[in-house]
Amino acid sequence: MHSHTPTQHAGIRLRDLRARQKISQLDLALRVGVSQRHLSCIETGKANASKDMLLALLEGLDAPLSERNEALVAAGYAPVFGNRPIDHRDMHTINEVIDLMLTAQHAAPAMVLDSEWNLVKFNPSFVRLLQLLEFDLAALQATPNVLLALTAPGGLAAHLLNPAEVLGDVLRRAQREALHVPSLQAMLQQIPQSMFDAKPPQSFNNPTLVTRFNSSVGELRFISTFTSFGAPLDITAASLRIEHLFPADETTRKAFS
Repeated sequence: MHSHTPTQHAGIRLRDLRARQKISQLDLALRVGVSQRHLSCIETGKANASKDMLLALLEGLDAPLSERNEALVAAGYAPVFGNRPIDHRDMHTINEVIDLMLTAQHAAPAMVLDSEWNLVKFNPSFVRLLQLLEFDLAALQATPNVLLALTAPGGLAAHLLNPAEVLGDVLRRAQREALHVPSLQAMLQQIPQSMFDAKPPQSFNNPTLVTRFNSSVGELRFISTFTSFGAPLDITAASLRIEHLFPADETTRKAFS
């Protein structure tokens, strides 16, 4: 049975994070401003990384805050990033900002997602969209993962008029994010492999991808935007993003006015 010192544990984590992102030792060393030899010694446990050096290397890897905490603990340091639940009193301002963004654009369906694409909050226009799609909100709330709701048999993708384009964009984005979120990688394994074969858009006539739904009032067209918190210092805050579906034509705007 092998035993590892705290330094070796942290070095192994760094090495695995770097390998997962396909970043060479040299590239990471250049990003952080250390020698490749010193980085190699840290990864093998031959050299101790100070807390500041370890945080710099993790920043260079753009590691999720949760993994930065884990690497710090593995090296024998205390974690530095909080992990407060969304309803914690310290998250009051975060919730105020989220609620403001959900209500400020009342005609745009909006939802708040975490790093695993679980539905955290949504606005009345999002409910309106599901009603127009005749999609069961209660079912989504019971299993509140948007990726699964999109790709399940009879799911939201069944209401798309351009499913190949939208699914291709969504799943490629989720795959990129899964490089930083192992639990999201596990989630993606529940989705049929055939759905990952969707091709990129063949037409570039529009400046951005338009999501097109077939609804009870006809075609609905939306342009998506994503908002995340700048410089997050809490794991929960870092995981949240707000997606707005802005109406892309007059018919859609009237359906949500």
